[in-house]
Amino acid sequence: MSFQHRSFFFLLQLVTLLISISSSDPNPQFPCQPPHFNSYVFCNTSLSVTDRAQSLISLLTLQEKIQQLSNNASGIPRLGIPPYEWWSESLHGVATNGPGVSFNGVVKAATSFPQVLVTAASFNRTLWFKIGSAIGVEAKAMYNVGQAGLTFWAPNINIFRDPRWGRGQETPGEDPMVVSAYAIEFVKGFQGGSWRGSGEFIDRFGGKRSLRGANNDDDDDERSDRLMNSACCKHFIAYDLEKWKNFTRYTFNAVVTKQDMEDTYEPPFRSCIQQGKASCLMCSYNEVNGVPACARGDLLEKVRNEWGFKGYITSDCDAVATVQEYQNYTKKPEDAVADVLEAGVDINCGSYLVRNTQKTIEEGKLQEIYIDRALLNLFSVQLRLGLFDGDPRKGLFGNFGPQEICNSEHKMLALEAGREGIVLLKNKKKFLPLNRNAVSSLAIIGPMANNISNMGGGYTGVPCDPKSLFEGLQGYAKQASYASGCSDVPCDSDAGFNEAILTAKKADFVIVIAGLDLSQETEDHDRVSLLLPGKQMALVSSVAAASERPIVLVLTGGGPLDVSFAEGDPNIASILWVGYPGEAGGKALAEVIFGDFNPGGRLPMTWYPESFTKVAMNDMNMRADPFRGYPGRTYRFYTGYRVYGFGHGLSYTDFTYKFLSAPSKLSLWRSSTGTSSKTLLHQRQELDYIHADEVTSCDSLRFYLHISVTNVGDMDGSHVVLLFSRAPKIFDRSPQKQLIAFDRVHTRVYGTTETSILIDPCNHLSIADEHGKRILPLGDYVLTLGDLEHFVSIETY
Repeated sequence: MSFQHRSFFFLLQLVTLLISISSSDPNPQFPCQPPHFNSYVFCNTSLSVTDRAQSLISLLTLQEKIQQLSNNASGIPRLGIPPYEWWSESLHGVATNGPGVSFNGVVKAATSFPQVLVTAASFNRTLWFKIGSAIGVEAKAMYNVGQAGLTFWAPNINIFRDPRWGRGQETPGEDPMVVSAYAIEFVKGFQGGSWRGSGEFIDRFGGKRSLRGANNDDDDDERSDRLMNSACCKHFIAYDLEKWKNFTRYTFNAVVTKQDMEDTYEPPFRSCIQQGKASCLMCSYNEVNGVPACARGDLLEKVRNEWGFKGYITSDCDAVATVQEYQNYTKKPEDAVADVLEAGVDINCGSYLVRNTQKTIEEGKLQEIYIDRALLNLFSVQLRLGLFDGDPRKGLFGNFGPQEICNSEHKMLALEAGREGIVLLKNKKKFLPLNRNAVSSLAIIGPMANNISNMGGGYTGVPCDPKSLFEGLQGYAKQASYASGCSDVPCDSDAGFNEAILTAKKADFVIVIAGLDLSQETEDHDRVSLLLPGKQMALVSSVAAASERPIVLVLTGGGPLDVSFAEGDPNIASILWVGYPGEAGGKALAEVIFGDFNPGGRLPMTWYPESFTKVAMNDMNMRADPFRGYPGRTYRFYTGYRVYGFGHGLSYTDFTYKFLSAPSKLSLWRSSTGTSSKTLLHQRQELDYIHADEVTSCDSLRFYLHISVTNVGDMDGSHVVLLFSRAPKIFDRSPQKQLIAFDRVHTRVYGTTETSILIDPCNHLSIADEHGKRILPLGDYVLTLGDLEHFVSIETY
């Protein structure tokens, strides 16, 4: 699309935002308001959602229908229906990005949790659920005072495929199972799962969290369909490139194999919908195998018909216009409109559908039934949110108000998330934790040390009570001094090095804070290098060489960094990754460095060397290809050198494992399958395998793996348990290993914690073949837990 057109769109959104800010109403308008507008059938709460939605659609003119196809949906005054803004954001706290949110009212701030990648590093499902729930409560409270909508476009559950991606920070990392688990917990919490009394978030490894679990919703249970807010799984699908060389997210064609689609790109979205019960899906800008994602009717139909999606589908902002104006997939706007609405898109973020749908119908390219289908999905979600139930202040959650926002419980949760997400990468000779009583003076060096504005990363709101990393550390030393060293994160000049070196020489202990901020990685901006920006590496090395004692290096930002120089430098004793730690990040970091909290976070992504930047970012293949020198991606397939691997993370104490009980053999009777043995069993290189979807006895194969975790060190701590599987090698393109379960357990000094892990072989142990089909190889599987291995054989009789 033209630059002028895109500029106009964002100008229009800015105007809308300014209007919303200036018109925040503590008593927002609502449909079905008595005495004139509450007698319509769609206001009758005794009827089903579908009947009410269809009744409303039947009352609308074609023009009124079309006016609903934008994120800024027009009001229908004759029916007493006010305008509605669908676009609000809540990635890791209610954010300012969408025009549906305003902080210019009685609510001036909202709790800002760590960026998603940091929270993912905790590997703590319960924490993820609680954060989703807390954000949901604050969002609902802001709606009740007219400062937010009820439909929020989060979470971002694309796979962190390439370390240069500017939005990788917004995701839960590179592993499909972890991303899936995060999506489930966040969405359930945000949409009000805890308030419906589900209690499921306290489970550790229950079958309800399996990667490919069934849809358990009871369609007849209207109560179970009620939503506190609506969450949106985005960006569907294979979206993870902003701008690299001549490729941009608006024109990029993601060429994805069936195998990679099945075991990498689809699982998070399938889980977000099937187990998380998300009520919104956002299709992405990019093409997928030559067709714009928002026009991929086959994929959008799969979402509804196979995965059981019950909600609305929105385009990314102006993605419908992109179909015609950037990708040139259609020649005319009317063709683009017809393609996306027929494919299953319900609403366009932007005005493209509003401006072009009438003509599309007049030219006979689109039937009105597709608009009615879209409106049924849109109105059904609004009805589930209670928007047509009368005064929201008298309904469910109507008592939520400013007292729920920035309260002590939520601020403590933000601190806990910051603590649990910090990853200790290096700690030579147990240099950390520092003894607070032995630190008389502390020097904090680096351009991110005293910067509050970038503590949250992308999609951040107005924090409650933000403190910089320097402010958090300041209270732990009798004397604390600060020098930036570089004037900003790009660090193009070494003019401030001398001041930083002098400051370091005067202190007992030195902490250097280096890394990334949003000038280096963000939406519409990918990195070109994995090294520290500008002259930061020289700053770190210079300060480390000048310091009397070895220094502590703290790394900020979301993207992986090649800090091999620091890993090998004896003058750098310890390295911590804090990412974008949120409003309480300063206190969380100080508590970890000084031993008030024992770090237990693990990296949710691989940290690659700088040489990885030679790999084409537009290559979507996950699997390595030695014939063309392609090293593969993520810990499951990458064959090259790692600076730090997925799951790396140290503690101030040591832990040991034991397998307490686990089967060594699983037997699958051929007669218990749903098909003949001829079609069930397949021979390949003298090894048998089974198509997982042909096995009707999967439940009988499930087993519990009982393990113990013992703290053999001298400090209490929580520990992340990561269980991997290695399948029998029946073809070259299978994963090297894959995560099948994880938990975070707290264990006291010399104490032992026991836990049980439910393993569903058809689900957890199966792999994707080259046709995108799940297969279960027969033979010996290796389950690995740290250095321990346990062999399980799957056989047929």
